[in-house]
Amino acid sequence: MPEEFDAAYWEHRYRTHPALRRPVPGPQLTAETDGLAPGLALDAGCGEGADAVWLASRGWHVTAVDVSPTALERAREHAASALGEDRAHRIDWVEADLTSWTPPERRYDLVTTEYVHAGSAPAELYARLAAAVAPGGTLLVVGHHPADEHTAARLSEHVHFTADEVAAGLDAAWEVLTAENRTRRSEGHGGATLHDAVLRARRLP
Repeated sequence: MPEEFDAAYWEHRYRTHPALRRPVPGPQLTAETDGLAPGLALDAGCGEGADAVWLASRGWHVTAVDVSPTALERAREHAASALGEDRAHRIDWVEADLTSWTPPERRYDLVTTEYVHAGSAPAELYARLAAAVAPGGTLLVVGHHPADEHTAARLSEHVHFTADEVAAGLDAAWEVLTAENRTRRSEGHGGATLHDAVLRARRLP
């Protein structure tokens, strides 16, 4: 993992940036999973918890993982505020570094990861996350597409990938449902047009 994206980097980043006032789930997550029946979900790289809270509000029981204690503290506060005590317990918060953490195999009905900086071995990370999907379950990987000039100017090349590159790492046990480059308008970067790689695949029963 590049030094600038290690655990110390992320903790410093969250500590020195104000908390999001109104965390919102990723548009690719809501578009790709809204119709799924709720079950067990893994949110790998949960940040301040917007995706995990959205999933929990729809009946999912979520394991939400992030390397930053500050991010997880904010995520817990967001969950308590947005969900209330009766539903906030649907989320288990786990402090772990995704570059080395291995989830249990074939456990989750949904494994989702968005914009994770996987260092120099992204294929290894996605393979570990794919292995955590239960038969019949869904893998959703969203990240920065190489066409995204805004992020290409400031992030390592290992952060960028295409959906087809992730799909190539899946074997015959998978059905690829979505493999696209999508654009979206960013509110946080002066309204820039960003390019997302979106991969959704289903592990066959």
